[in-house]
Amino acid sequence: MSAAANGSAVTLRALEGDPLSDDRIREMVIATAHALAERHGFKVLAIHAEPDRITVKLNAGRIEALGFAAELRRSTTRWYMQKYGARTLWGELPPDENDDGEPWKVD
Repeated sequence: MSAAANGSAVTLRALEGDPLSDDRIREMVIATAHALAERHGFKVLAIHAEPDRITVKLNAGRIEALGFAAELRRSTTRWYMQKYGARTLWGELPPDENDDGEPWKVD
């Protein structure tokens, strides 16, 4: 049986703070997850939000679920920046300590 038949769950966690503790933000992130799934032909099998994370189970394989999480992060961050003028919804990754000497990386 394929992963898509059983579904794959993916969790998007905040790197700082509890962004989903605000009802309006949590509802928008959940609505965005449903809209993205519909747009890409996935069915949301389950969805669970906590103050610092959202877990979505899709009728998709693991790779597709990871791509879905990346798009959910990008879409919700863009909305949050436009709505609240903040830099990020989910937090910033610390700089990679091996960035020096790798010219393909762009600032």
